[in-house]
Amino acid sequence: MPDYKMLIGGKLVDGDSQMDVINPATEEVFATVARASERQADEAIAAAAAAFSSWAATPMAERRTKISALADAIVANSDALARALTQEQGKPLAEAQGEIAWAEGYLRHYATLEIAERTIQDDENGLIQIRRKPLGVVAGIIAWNFPLLVACWKIGPAVLAGNTIVLKPAPTTPVTALMLGELCQTIFPAGVVNIIVDANDLGGYLTADPRIAKIGFTGSTATGKKIMASAADGLKRLTLELGGNDPGIVLDDVDVRVAAQGIFNAAFLNCGQVCLAIKRAYVHDSIYDAMCDELARLAEAAVVDDGLAQGAQIGPIQNRAQYEKLQGFLERARTDGTIIAGGELIDRAGYFMRPTIVRDVTDGDQIVDEEQFGPILPVIRYSDIDDVVARANASPYGLGASVWSSDTNRALAVAERIESGSVWVNQHVAIGPHIPMAGVKSSGLGVEQAEEGLAEYTQLSVINMARGG
Repeated sequence: MPDYKMLIGGKLVDGDSQMDVINPATEEVFATVARASERQADEAIAAAAAAFSSWAATPMAERRTKISALADAIVANSDALARALTQEQGKPLAEAQGEIAWAEGYLRHYATLEIAERTIQDDENGLIQIRRKPLGVVAGIIAWNFPLLVACWKIGPAVLAGNTIVLKPAPTTPVTALMLGELCQTIFPAGVVNIIVDANDLGGYLTADPRIAKIGFTGSTATGKKIMASAADGLKRLTLELGGNDPGIVLDDVDVRVAAQGIFNAAFLNCGQVCLAIKRAYVHDSIYDAMCDELARLAEAAVVDDGLAQGAQIGPIQNRAQYEKLQGFLERARTDGTIIAGGELIDRAGYFMRPTIVRDVTDGDQIVDEEQFGPILPVIRYSDIDDVVARANASPYGLGASVWSSDTNRALAVAERIESGSVWVNQHVAIGPHIPMAGVKSSGLGVEQAEEGLAEYTQLSVINMARGG
């Protein structure tokens, strides 16, 4: 019997098979979960399709109440959720608790949103109204870096808009999503929320199914492209929140110590496994050495340990495949630049790597051009603002970026030139449920969060009625 079951059609069910979940801090199995077959994926889609008409007709006030109830249930189970999240994902317990709080907060905000409708014309000649209707069954496919938060990012707006959903977590982090399913089972009508687990073998089955009206995906750009191709035949609606290679541009007037702390925090949150993390820091020549030295000091002082250990600041890399990929990045970084902090694997069980600062690298080097998605930060020298803006924009990605300066007007002028869905000044990864989040270029399609994100889960419909003769 698995430790955690899937949610299909309002019932918690065993899988046609099961699989182990590895704790990345110990490389040991800490849970066994149900794993779905194609037959069970089909059952989940069918259950969502059967529940759609009734849920779409459910008053908005009742949908809001259900979402708020899920937020309440997360709070009531926060300790168990946080501990499981640390064990499956690796992040320190304090960060796991933060993710739980974020998940609750996002759900509570979703429950306040209205589906925007408006009247274009209402006079003696006619009535023209724009209305928004639910789409149908949504497939939510999520990554392994924030498994509970991103699950709520999919469930919240999907069901608030009147859709039903089949959620598929990443196979390396399914536990908190299945725990969320246990909570959903007591709150939502049967079939409104369904959660299944696979071993990366059911994504194509879900996305190609004609009963799926929309796909909400958070993950890599490569997988996002495959999903887009799979969805093409059915012209399915898509929201794709994909990879990033976020630049942080540091102007010559910053307080080095203050800016370095902000940049370090934004680069190494969740062991650098954040799509919106700073992945490349461009630092003005006049403060380059000082900034490198301060970032190296912070990296050397960071406590890397099992996320359940007291005082842990940075946990392990989440899975072996990413761990091995990052070792390749380290070797190239050692060749292309100078590692001034970290650069070491920790000799113990688990996928641990010291936070690493690499200087004397530039555009064209792998560590600068490619998204590392781990605890390695390249620091690149620049001297001309027009040149650094062009270099920041040369990436195929455009998810987030930041500009750091003691002169906010000067920073804002630079920020306005950056080609990115989100651009921050003197901060980074400053997200919230009320703030739309979108990627440009290869970083995504569509919008997450806020009213704009909710609209992505609806179909616009125009009512146009003639009056008079």
